[in-house]
Amino acid sequence: MPNTAVFNSFFNHVRSSISEGTFAKLTLAKTIGNTDLMNIYMRSILEEDILKFTLTFKFQQEEVVETHSLETAIERMIPYINKPFLSALLFTTKADITMKLNKKRVASITEQSNTFKNADPVLLEYLAK
Repeated sequence: MPNTAVFNSFFNHVRSSISEGTFAKLTLAKTIGNTDLMNIYMRSILEEDILKFTLTFKFQQEEVVETHSLETAIERMIPYINKPFLSALLFTTKADITMKLNKKRVASITEQSNTFKNADPVLLEYLAK
């Protein structure tokens, strides 16, 4: 896969934002065509004092929620990048980091000013322990 380095870089930003306590949420968006799956959202949760992540698969008619470790959540999302999603948006308190695939399916990463002022409260609770 020609985008492996870009994917690795993007998900390293995800890992860093979690370890630094700046992670707000992650969204896969901008589908190709009219698909049943509209978005995938990743947020942190505490399950028996263990930091985990929910993946909410938002379909046109329903939502399906799965709980995973960070690495499993990332592995679970990667197959959806490019089919059907063309962008992954990482929202942190420092910056919004977007990975986009162009028409030729070449990935790139851009950074914009932050949308969220506060990190995910569950993550902050976990890191405070």
